[in-house]
Amino acid sequence: MKAPLGVVLAGGLASRMGGGDKGLLKVRGQSLLARVIDRLQPQVAELALNANGDAARFDAFGLPVLRDSIDGFPGPLAGVLAGLDWAAAQGADSIVTAAADTPFFPADLVPQLQLAGEGMAAPLVLAATPDARRGRLRHPTFGLWPVALREDLRAALQDGLRKVVLWTDRHGGREALFDADGFDPFFNVNTPEDLKRAETMLGQTL
Repeated sequence: MKAPLGVVLAGGLASRMGGGDKGLLKVRGQSLLARVIDRLQPQVAELALNANGDAARFDAFGLPVLRDSIDGFPGPLAGVLAGLDWAAAQGADSIVTAAADTPFFPADLVPQLQLAGEGMAAPLVLAATPDARRGRLRHPTFGLWPVALREDLRAALQDGLRKVVLWTDRHGGREALFDADGFDPFFNVNTPEDLKRAETMLGQTL
């Protein structure tokens, strides 16, 4: 199966961390973004970052930096669209996205997303984990996205759509279920307390 391109979504406002780039915060001497890159890069054909502002702050990573084409920080779907436009220019069929503040996501993220999308004309799949109340909890920044739907996504964003699952449900999006027994692989760093927890979790997984 052809490997998709990868896009790390690093365009959030990080308001609960006091602003700035969460991905550049360090855990045990390595930035969250570097840990995400190390985890995603082996699973994809090429990798880029989605971020706004001065791209030079990411120069050390040596990756293309893709700006949102929709103004006003409309959320992760704008980053997905930027990634799809980049992929289209490369002649690729799809991208897989990962959040820059989620350093423990599964090392088999891409193959499991692709497996869940088998048989779909335009594979559209979100990662999910079991949830006691809702059955499954979807993780909208971790997904497989088809280039074929990029103009539909652009139109939806221009019409004001912001919620990822509303758009994926509209197109019959599927879910790839990942184990979260005793450990949430999609734990993300939103607060200073989360950063301390990530330090602890990393110590437990070493």
